[in-house]
Amino acid sequence: QPPPPPPKEKKSPPPAPTTICALGDDLLREVFLCLPSLPSLVCASLTCTPFLRAVRSSPAFRRRFRDLHPPQLLGIFLNIHDPALPAFGPIRRRSDVDHAAAIRGADVFLTLLPEDDKDADREWSMEDCRDGYVVLVNWEIKQMAVYDPLTRALDLFSTPPDEICSDMHVEFHMLASEECHGQFRIVSVCHEEWGAQAAVFSSDTREWQVFPFSEDDHCNHDGTMVNGFVYWTFTSGANILVLNTATLQFSQINPPLHMEGKGEFKPGETKDGKLCLVCTVRFTLVVWVWGPDDDDVDRWILDKAFPMQDAITLHDDCALNVVAIIGGLVYFSTSCQRHSNSCFFMSFCLETEELNKLCPVTPCSIRSYPYIMAFPPSLICNKVNPQPEGA
Repeated sequence: QPPPPPPKEKKSPPPAPTTICALGDDLLREVFLCLPSLPSLVCASLTCTPFLRAVRSSPAFRRRFRDLHPPQLLGIFLNIHDPALPAFGPIRRRSDVDHAAAIRGADVFLTLLPEDDKDADREWSMEDCRDGYVVLVNWEIKQMAVYDPLTRALDLFSTPPDEICSDMHVEFHMLASEECHGQFRIVSVCHEEWGAQAAVFSSDTREWQVFPFSEDDHCNHDGTMVNGFVYWTFTSGANILVLNTATLQFSQINPPLHMEGKGEFKPGETKDGKLCLVCTVRFTLVVWVWGPDDDDVDRWILDKAFPMQDAITLHDDCALNVVAIIGGLVYFSTSCQRHSNSCFFMSFCLETEELNKLCPVTPCSIRSYPYIMAFPPSLICNKVNPQPEGA
């Protein structure tokens, strides 16, 4: 008899398909870095627990994501009838559903602010908008508010003591923690004719700390905070006044040469974090960067000049008003007295020279506050199984 046939080899089952959920945290983070914006990262992270864990557990990833993506501008608060509560102009991107969802989810009308129906004069005025928060003050009831329109987290506290802010020009600047939502400091600077005085409110101590009066350091307009320093510039060509918010010490630096009377300088930061100044000379954006010269001495170095009249329609009665320079993006508005339909809020990238028309504005907008989305607290967690700093 012929031998029996050999047994058939059992076929091994096909390998299970690899899904994105099977990727490790490191690979997931590399994929997430390719997402176009912070709202897209929020939507992707909330899809499942492994995705959320990959983002929450790595401060280093969040820093890289911030570095690789431009600031996510959701809109602009317009202080049209000062000191009434500002209006809000959204930045519309029809093709970006995640961006639209972030705007729809934000309480941009600040509805949770306390109000008294019996007293219509008790109005909140906006003082700062930074890191996803808005800072408001109500002098009638001597109360301040720090509000996150996306999370609706509201923090109420008292205004600075009367002895330092009564009959003085008062301004406020916010310093928020990137990794600890709800932790912040408010720096108040009170100016009078012969000097200035700073005070700091801490969300930890819930108290105002008043610092000594500084003679001859004063200004009658608000300064601009850049990387922890507040700068006051003057069209007269006088020295730039600087306040270090870490030490609360005033100092001065020289302005750019030969620019007396040319217009107002706006301090800001380049994409790589360098201090810069932007000035409008007619319809041209002129940019200086603070850095070492050939002799290794820090000074203002003329970087570039960007004519705008060829890129946008500007009438003779138009003017360019620089609002802020954040992450290398210059936010500015055009204002025209006789052509109100020609007034727009725009952005200009100093690196790529890309100009974007963001939204229409009104000529009577007194002050503007760009509202930039911050990392929501749902994507930040350093208390449960935090990764090492280099993760």
